[in-house]
Amino acid sequence: MFDGHLRVAVDRAVKPLGQALRRTKISPDQLTVVGMVMGCAAAVAIASGHLFWGLILVILAALPDLLDGALAKATSTASPRGAFFDSVVDRVTDALLFGGVAWYFASTQSAHLAILPLAISGMSSVISYERAKAEALGLSAKGGLMERAERIIFLCLGLLFSALLIPILWIMLVLTTLTAIQRFIKVWKQAEVAPITAAKIEQRRTRRQHRRNSESSRASRISATRKYQ
Repeated sequence: MFDGHLRVAVDRAVKPLGQALRRTKISPDQLTVVGMVMGCAAAVAIASGHLFWGLILVILAALPDLLDGALAKATSTASPRGAFFDSVVDRVTDALLFGGVAWYFASTQSAHLAILPLAISGMSSVISYERAKAEALGLSAKGGLMERAERIIFLCLGLLFSALLIPILWIMLVLTTLTAIQRFIKVWKQAEVAPITAAKIEQRRTRRQHRRNSESSRASRISATRKYQ
């Protein structure tokens, strides 16, 4: 939902910050690593029961993640490798954060309750996999009610209002599951048309190859005729 409605506005807002960071010697990948370190620290703080400090560190971890793309664009260093690295770090950070919440519940509540944040983490991985697999097939699986930005915002709200942490996590689980279903249906509908499109592409490719072979054969005959004249 964030990518579909606010991404352009946020990118425009952080563009000047990316230009400012360009004057420093820090690289986008280094900024990504800083965000991951902050995320690890946030997970440790949450797991040890320091929810307020965990909240502060989650916010601090989100800032480098927000700025590394802007810096890459400002320095003209945006690349598939950087995008891949950023995506992997995001998945690792998410797993650590929800793992920290699970540890906190196991220590202070019950082991059964620890399954809740782990379930959210698992469904988040399904959402990410759906998009990755869809894009690998040439399809689109963007959008949904609970993407990464929404998950971070909800987690921050739960850490801020710790008495509501459990209800907020249940809401996250429901919305994350609905997002996974949304993306599945979206890709499923696209994939219904994909075989026809693929067949047409293959047909055009065969025709082009046939024309090339015909032209090559014609050129060979002309060359042979001239040779014997």
